[in-house]
Amino acid sequence: MGTKTAAILLTACLLLSACTATKPESADSSNHQDSVTSDLSNSAKDQSSKSSPKGSSKQADSDEQKSVSTTNTQNDKTAVKSNETTVSTTAVTTNKMYHLDKAYNVIPNQQGVEKKVVLLTFDDGPKEAVMINKIIDILDKHKAKAIFFVNGYRVKEHPELLKLIHDRGQPIGNHSWDHIVLKNKSEAEVKKQIETVQKIVKDTTGQAPVFFRPPHGAGGDVGRKVAKENGLLYMTWSVGSLDWTMKKNQPHKTETLLKNVTEQLHPGSNILMHELPWTAEALDSLLTRLEQKGYQFVDPQSIEIPTS
Repeated sequence: MGTKTAAILLTACLLLSACTATKPESADSSNHQDSVTSDLSNSAKDQSSKSSPKGSSKQADSDEQKSVSTTNTQNDKTAVKSNETTVSTTAVTTNKMYHLDKAYNVIPNQQGVEKKVVLLTFDDGPKEAVMINKIIDILDKHKAKAIFFVNGYRVKEHPELLKLIHDRGQPIGNHSWDHIVLKNKSEAEVKKQIETVQKIVKDTTGQAPVFFRPPHGAGGDVGRKVAKENGLLYMTWSVGSLDWTMKKNQPHKTETLLKNVTEQLHPGSNILMHELPWTAEALDSLLTRLEQKGYQFVDPQSIEIPTS
């Protein structure tokens, strides 16, 4: 009995061991089945996605719409900024803060605009490149602009000098073709004297003048009429430097010029000077003196021009 019992017990143990050994495999199989099921599910989803281009197209269309919307928004913002810049630049360029009174003084258009200003002008050019550059160098040093009133016959002789003034950023004015007294001339002659200068300046620089000063300050009613018809602001001056009365060998010309200007100086002064060597020599001292007295230099572009 003992041997049979032992044999039975051994057989039972072997059977029990075999049953227990199949359990981990069953678990692995279950996990593998889950993995396969997941893979099949994912594959089905992928297949469904591939077999449903409409859904994919809708998503693409949606993304494209978002992209276009974003691009349009960015473009709109850029356009707004561009428009704002354009408007701002135009406002600065076209803002007319001053006008000339009957005595040709510079007058503010409204309260709050600086009154203590002077307008700088140079007549009878263009003459010499060295002198023009010296004058404009000094103007640039003092951050000033001046109207260069030119004669047509001089422009015809040296158009490159007119272009020099223009290229260096200084306004050009019309001073008639021949520098003659206009007030006693016929309207036809005055038109010729003024309009031929308008044409040659525009042909040379691309811009026609908007300021007119009659030679010797004598344009008369006919000069005013023709100037207005050509969209020109007519002016003479309110402060004369008297530089044209000085002689080459005259001593102390700089001191004399400073005295001539400062004795007449007042807010809104329209200062007449010429393209002369001694004026160029005295200019830095003059502008420094004006600044010390609290004066600013008006930009001619800020002066109103009458409509024709």
